[in-house]
Amino acid sequence: MGSKKAITKNQQLVLNTYTKMMRATNAITMRMHAHLADHRLTLSQFGVLEALYHLGPLCQRDIGYKILKTSGNITLVIDNLEKRNLVKRTKDENDRRYMTVKLTKKGKKLICKIFPHHARTAEQVFSSITSEEMDMLGKMFTVLGKAGN
Repeated sequence: MGSKKAITKNQQLVLNTYTKMMRATNAITMRMHAHLADHRLTLSQFGVLEALYHLGPLCQRDIGYKILKTSGNITLVIDNLEKRNLVKRTKDENDRRYMTVKLTKKGKKLICKIFPHHARTAEQVFSSITSEEMDMLGKMFTVLGKAGN
């Protein structure tokens, strides 16, 4: 039997906090995106549609950055959305090396249909904390996200 290395109280606190954060993240993600299966969308596909809906046409690199996906992964996600005629790729007018992605009429109709439900679900998921707590939580996650950079 190997010996356990002792960890400090602070390390234990950090690990427990991380575990709680990940469990909450997983539970929230499941509740927030359960409705996507009804529309045959993955979380990444929804992320692309939502980004294009709010920001307008974007190049694939910018979409990947916005939804936290690698260039290879975002290409596959957009390929699948394009097969369903939800998005369309076009060569960028200013730099033909870039592909601009935009919603099709069908894609816009779909995101306009499902986004209000998504927003209501988000409101319900976060209803157990106050606006002030949400603001504080957002600030803490921003600090954590920038730590070590």
